[in-house]
Amino acid sequence: MFLFLYTLLLFHQLHTKAGNTLCRIMGDPQYPLLSKDGDITIGALFPVHSIETLPTFEFTQKPQLLSCSSVYLRDFRLAQIMIFAIEEINRSERLLPNVSIGYRIYDTCGSRLSTMSATLGLMNGQEFGAGYRCNGQSPLNAIIGESESSATVILSKTTGPFKIPVISHSASCECLSNRKEHPTVFRTMASDYYQSRALASIVKDLGWSWVGAVNSDNEYGNYGMAIFLKIAQENGICVEYSVKFYRTEKEKLQKVVDTIRKSTAKVIIAFTSLPEMGLLIDQLSTENITGFQIIGVKSWITVKSLITPNSFRVLGGSLGFAVRKINVEGFADYVIKEFWNTAFPCSQSEGNSSQYALSCSRYKELLLLKHYNEDVPEQRYASYVYKAVYAVAHSLHSLLKCKEKEGCEKDLTIQPQQIVEALKKVNFTIKMGDRVWFDSTGGAVAQYDIINWQQESDGSIQFKSVGYYDASLPPHQRFVLHTENIIWAGGQLEKPKSVCSENCPPGTRKAAQKGRPVCCYDCIPCAEGEISNETDSNNCKQCPGEYWSNAEKNKCVLKAVEFLSFTEVMGIVLVFFSLLGVGLTVMVAILFYRKKNTPIIKANNSELSFLLLFSLTLCFLCSLTFIGRPTEWSCMLRHTVFGITFVLCISCVLSKTIVVLMAFKATLPGSNVMKWFGPAQQRLSVLAFTLVQVLICVLWLTISPPFPLKNMKYYKEKIVLECSLGSVIGFWSVLGYIGLLAVLCFILAFLARTLPDNFNEAKFITFSMLIFCAVWITFIPAYVSSPGKFTVAVEIFAILASSFGLLFCIFAPTCYIILFKPEENTKQNIMGKTTSKPC
Repeated sequence: MFLFLYTLLLFHQLHTKAGNTLCRIMGDPQYPLLSKDGDITIGALFPVHSIETLPTFEFTQKPQLLSCSSVYLRDFRLAQIMIFAIEEINRSERLLPNVSIGYRIYDTCGSRLSTMSATLGLMNGQEFGAGYRCNGQSPLNAIIGESESSATVILSKTTGPFKIPVISHSASCECLSNRKEHPTVFRTMASDYYQSRALASIVKDLGWSWVGAVNSDNEYGNYGMAIFLKIAQENGICVEYSVKFYRTEKEKLQKVVDTIRKSTAKVIIAFTSLPEMGLLIDQLSTENITGFQIIGVKSWITVKSLITPNSFRVLGGSLGFAVRKINVEGFADYVIKEFWNTAFPCSQSEGNSSQYALSCSRYKELLLLKHYNEDVPEQRYASYVYKAVYAVAHSLHSLLKCKEKEGCEKDLTIQPQQIVEALKKVNFTIKMGDRVWFDSTGGAVAQYDIINWQQESDGSIQFKSVGYYDASLPPHQRFVLHTENIIWAGGQLEKPKSVCSENCPPGTRKAAQKGRPVCCYDCIPCAEGEISNETDSNNCKQCPGEYWSNAEKNKCVLKAVEFLSFTEVMGIVLVFFSLLGVGLTVMVAILFYRKKNTPIIKANNSELSFLLLFSLTLCFLCSLTFIGRPTEWSCMLRHTVFGITFVLCISCVLSKTIVVLMAFKATLPGSNVMKWFGPAQQRLSVLAFTLVQVLICVLWLTISPPFPLKNMKYYKEKIVLECSLGSVIGFWSVLGYIGLLAVLCFILAFLARTLPDNFNEAKFITFSMLIFCAVWITFIPAYVSSPGKFTVAVEIFAILASSFGLLFCIFAPTCYIILFKPEENTKQNIMGKTTSKPC
């Protein structure tokens, strides 16, 4: 318990001592470049000079202060417009009417070391007088700056614990949108999130899918490039390389240049700060690396100091985004007159010398700009500093409860955190017509001009506006680019191409190359039956069932329809032989009719012979039903007519065979078999055999008739029109019945072949049935294995072959005797012992 009380008393004593300690600056004080006292003080950090010189560290004497040289004109103008805006407000009777604003502007020399030193000098305030005690409060109400994102991050981290609001005019890193890490940072400039999106939009809109990327190795470059890469991937843009370097890293710079030299991408996204861009352009110019279309960002795209004869060979035709240019009325005259008389420390006018200006040597370079203002109309960032000053003024105006006639309550104590909260609520319009307000991230709305580096006829280089990006507009109106006004890299009027692989034309699809980005691909022709009707198709689409791809594979066309037609060669040949068979059959019938009373015709059973010739004519003709486009009627007709006519034919042959057997049996003593198989029985047997086939066909047509079918199984590229059998059992029943009769006829004829007669017709029937059976036995495997129209051709061939076999083998010997051996056409010769030669 005593130990706890002792510790508590010790801490109380230490706190009391600390509260009574006098403040003193350790080391030399840091003096502002430009300053003025006022009721309210606004601080500012600008890199007015761009080159920093470090003192020598010999450790024998106290080191000298850092020195800066080489005026950076853009930021010097920013310091001037800040003073211009403050003086304008001080003269105003409506804004902070009885309150004067002072300022303290420090030069950061464009380095992080000087930025840190200037920030501490800015926060410490004036020199401490005797008896001044530390109260933990900064004399500043707000700070304007820094110009670069990295420096603004340093500023934010340093001032953050003291809740001092920081309003930057050009720090656009998306990292500053994080309100947890940077709760007191505001920007009159939009976040790079929008600039990165705009970069992706311009690349996509111009059809470039293969780009290189270079960025500064700092917050501005790293965050901006990360956003671009993410959006580029979402939009199908491939990045061949993404490299970075910082201004002091010469080895990394050389690696970046080597990467660019070896690359195939013709477009480079340069998300760099100005110093890095200057170094990169110098190195590319030195190594004569040209011909690349460079897409730039607001930090360097409109900086005239980059323009040199050598740099234009690299940067000519560059495109990029620049902040919108707004001219501040009266500023051009102010920078050559009033500023030097009232605000410049080393002016010859009495009473203008700053109390911190111990030496005017640091202002020598600035004095050279005293009569120069030609650059003022091109200053794009000046209006953003102007907005920042007015934003602070409007915040203070509300906090001090200012009224136009009564003035402000100057005795009110304003805490920095109150100004932060007031800045979140500001919403006003400046005299140029622009509305000023901050979104939830502390940023402003994005509005960019698209700039193109162009060379005029007189050789001068101009930054021409060729479009814009305005995030305040609807999505489809935000991005506008006038490509017809662009001069491309190398002075070309035609847009350069930058693709890893050429576009895949319709009829092909993209196939990714292994191990490479998705923009690198091969164009593979679509497979048969598939199409792609657009450029760079990822997949080919399958054509619908009755369609097939054309030769170019870019359109589905109706499949070619195949069937055995009368006009093709095969159809013509089969028709010819069919009609030839009909003709020969008719000629034989005419011959038989003319010679019907001769012994040989009578011996051949003329009635059955004429019926057989008639059925053979039908057999030849039925083959024609298999040719032509299949229809519902033709499909039913072809198989049924074929089955019935062939059964009629085989029935006639079978009856003739039976007649031959009966005739020889009748010659035997005591035999009267012929009375059981006379002409009536013969006709009845033919009719009975045929009726059985008719019954089978009727059942077939009734239960499951043949029908036209579009067969797409044989060929993918065409449709075979054929007749489906309907009932396979019906088809094979028809063929089986024909085969049964043919086999029965063959057996009977074979048995009758040795019967004595000079003209034994059974021998010819045996040969004809042998041919018939051989044809139809070979037909079965040929029919099953033949595709498409060849199936029909095989069936027609079997019909014609078997019909010609019957015609020749049965009737040719008889015709031969009638025509060439008439002397043998006698009853004595036919009943003689001499035999005739078979066919």
